[in-house]
Formats: sequence, structure tokens, C-alpha cells
Amino acid sequence: MTKRLPLALLLAPLVLAGCAKDNDITAIGGSIGMEVKRTSCPAVGVPAHAGDVTLFNPEGSRDARAIDVVAVITDVQSTCDDAEDNGKKPNKNQAAESPNLNSNVTFKVEARRTDPHGARDVVLPYFAVVMHGGTDVASKSLSRVALHFDDGQLLATANGQASATVSRAAATLPENIRNRLIRKRNADDADATVDPMTDPTVRAALAKASFEFLVGFQLTQEQLAYNATK
Repeated sequence: MTKRLPLALLLAPLVLAGCAKDNDITAIGGSIGMEVKRTSCPAVGVPAHAGDVTLFNPEGSRDARAIDVVAVITDVQSTCDDAEDNGKKPNKNQAAESPNLNSNVTFKVEARRTDPHGARDVVLPYFAVVMHGGTDVASKSLSRVALHFDDGQLLATANGQASATVSRAAATLPENIRNRLIRKRNADDADATVDPMTDPTVRAALAKASFEFLVGFQLTQEQLAYNATK
């Protein structure tokens, strides 16, 4: 059974990376001239309000003078293995046996502390979640990233990574929908000025086949509320 994320975690994810190879679709909207690019690989991003975390000392304070450490996720990079086994594409009868799509994400965590005295280690939890159709959680994992501040240093940097697997069959558009999106239309066609993206059937199929791979800090409710008010 799929799970649902809290609304605050689903707001306006920022797409940072993806992949575009043989499964790309480029659709040109009719009357509005919109170009839509799609690939079976999940889009990668950081959810709004989950890309930074602020630690306070004392912990319960939210006074600016009590800010202890601020960390942000940056430099998100993605790779997606969308190659078929042995470099061969399956025929229609083999489509159900297509391999999974394997995505890997790397990122940096940059942190700044207010007190440079003494060496210090800070460990921050982060999540990696695969969203299906924009609302359902297909999978989620938790990890930790360790930051080390040398004595006298205000800044520290660490690297994080995550991986996820998505069913190629689930991420692939039905052939009839794909054909509608890529079909070239002439000016005298009856639907020449109709954007296929306005069709609810097309939009529903795109949503069903869409996946996002999101990474962010695993925040407490208090930390999430603080980020939302900044």
C-alpha cells in the first residue's frame, strides 16, 4: 500500500536533475506552442522547506541569536540507468519484462556554525523518497550525513547519496498516449490547434506514469514549521 506525505512536504518540489535518452518524448502543444519533454526516468529534486535545516542552542529557542548551525543541501546530481539489458530494446511482447530504472543521486551538505571554538561533529538525518503521480509514496529511505568542524572553522561540507528503483513498465506511457503526444500535425488537421495536454485522459496517463525522486532533510515538525515561516 502506498503512503502519502504531509502536505507541507509536497509543496512545489524544485526539479534539479533528470535524464533524457531513448525514452524521451517531445510534444509540441497546438495553440500555445508549449514544448514538453518527458523521460521514463524519475525527475529529481528537493521538496520545498526540506532543503535546509537550522539547529538552535538552546534547542527550544527560535531567537535569531540562538542559531547554532545552519545546513543546506546543494549541488544535487542525478544519474539514471535507462539502458535496456545488453543494449537491446524489448519488442512489444517483452515490454512487461522490461528491467527496472535505477536512479542514483549525489549531493553536498554545506553547513555553517556560529561558534568556531573547538572541533565538533554534527550528524543530520535526510530522506530519499520516490513519489508516484505527485502524491503517493512509492518508497522512502532514511540516512545520515556527518559534518566535521575543525577547531576555529565556521564551515563544514559533507557528501550524501541515495538510490532508488522504479518499474520501467509503470513509468512508461501507454503507446496510444505516446503516439498522441509525438504525432506531427499539419495546419489543416482538425485538431491542429488543440494541445493534447488539455485532454484529461492524456493528463491522467502522464500523472500515472510520472515519478519523482526527492531528497531532503528529515525535519521535526518544529523545524519544518520554522522553515515554512522564513
